[in-house]
Amino acid sequence: MPYLLGLTGGIGSGKSTAAAAFARLGVPVVDADALSRAVTAAGGRAIEAVRAHFGDAFITPEGAMDRSAMRELVFSDPEKRRELERVLAPHLEAEISEGIRAALDAARERALPYALFDCPLLAERPAWRKACAKVLVVDLAEEEQIARVMCRSHLPESAVRAILAAQASRAERLVIADYVLYNGGTPEALERAVQTLHTNFLSACG
Repeated sequence: MPYLLGLTGGIGSGKSTAAAAFARLGVPVVDADALSRAVTAAGGRAIEAVRAHFGDAFITPEGAMDRSAMRELVFSDPEKRRELERVLAPHLEAEISEGIRAALDAARERALPYALFDCPLLAERPAWRKACAKVLVVDLAEEEQIARVMCRSHLPESAVRAILAAQASRAERLVIADYVLYNGGTPEALERAVQTLHTNFLSACG
């Protein structure tokens, strides 16, 4: 039976780049961010719960959650952020559970020993972490994270630091890691590191 490898990392760490590298190697990937967007997209399983709790002002004319309006609300009010998390949690957990089952089935069909769960909140969500046999952390020094996000997203430093403050700390992520990929180099170096890990995972189960 294939196992689930959790992948996590802070904003700007290169976690998504690493996940894409695993996908190119044929590893089935469960993308928690994509599933989170899906449950709040038009027709998503959480839309009616969002409407009931926050009102029509937070639903777009197309029937999706208004992410800009919601972002403005929750970043200015921590209690509203917790309310949103509580509203979304059961719907997102159901979506993720289905995604994990499908990914593990795909890994078995491809004769692979593992599937990947790409989740930025593994350090914050013990229940999701418990589903993972092992955890891989993509690591980067905080100042480098800030510089990369400012360059990529054109956000001011204060905004990036606010995002970092809302996430688990670097130390909190590293303490849950079974494997660490330090991403202080080039994208090509990260790709090679992922390929090496993948080869090692295959050999360990060969």
